[in-house]
Amino acid sequence: MATDWRPSAEIATLRERARLIGEVRAFFAEHGVLEVETPVLGHGGSTDVHLASLSCVATTPDGHERLWLQTSPEFHMKRLLAAGSGPIFQLARSFRDGEVGARHNLEFTMLEWYRPRFGLDELIEETTRLIRRVLPDDPGPVRLRRYRELFRHRLGLDPFTESLGGLRRLAEAQGGLSMDEAARDECLDLLMSLVIEPDLGHEGLDVVIDYPADQAALARRHRDPEDGQWVASRFEVYCRGLELANGYDELTDAEEQRARFEADQAARRSAGLPEVDSDARLVAALASGMPEGSGVALGLDRLIQLALGKTSVAEVMAFATPKA
Repeated sequence: MATDWRPSAEIATLRERARLIGEVRAFFAEHGVLEVETPVLGHGGSTDVHLASLSCVATTPDGHERLWLQTSPEFHMKRLLAAGSGPIFQLARSFRDGEVGARHNLEFTMLEWYRPRFGLDELIEETTRLIRRVLPDDPGPVRLRRYRELFRHRLGLDPFTESLGGLRRLAEAQGGLSMDEAARDECLDLLMSLVIEPDLGHEGLDVVIDYPADQAALARRHRDPEDGQWVASRFEVYCRGLELANGYDELTDAEEQRARFEADQAARRSAGLPEVDSDARLVAALASGMPEGSGVALGLDRLIQLALGKTSVAEVMAFATPKA
């Protein structure tokens, strides 16, 4: 019989968590952003090769169907946008298989919101303002940091032009793992997480922009003014070495979205990963005319962890997965 029944977080911490969630809701109420709820189970999952979706077989009106636990509420929220919801936010239960550690839990709370007609600059300003409201102390000024320049400064290489062989050798040296078969994105992700991220957000809120184009599956793309290469219209916010938020200038082209889903599935097959059902209803919603705008996903548990001075997300969750 299991005897470890006590919660992961102290009751006093859970009271503080509830207070901070109240601050988040008040922030959006003051800005006229509608709170919504969308399904945890959906007919489509995330095809992103970097995410592992969980699924179940359920009895539905159509018989026995595979349904996917959502890795974020993004697809359903975009369908609401296409239906005319206007600006919306959600505190959503989200699920990602294999994500366990001080900063991760298989089940977690994602704060996600969408702003029709907002550009990335406006959304960055709103995101950092929300973070300041939740944190007890001023984290310092906002600094825009270009992805390419971070690699040049910290590692002495251009992530867009360095050879794959060079990236593999450096990633292997930094990570202590064989990278002989690693793809370019895997090398860059490892170097970003091990070398660059820990140094970010210690003198303010660092906002990283202009990521490689293939590192943003659902974002628009634009040309790097330096040499015309495609980069993602995306930002990430870091505080004290911790990634808090990931924002996009959202893709609204249905055919481009369909093509990206198909490319994801091909990449999953090539990597020996199981295919995940694509969300056909999202493509239909985009085809109907989702408004231009930007959206951002913020790891609420991480933000609360920082606000309360805890060392892991488990300490701010009632029951982290090992105790669930």
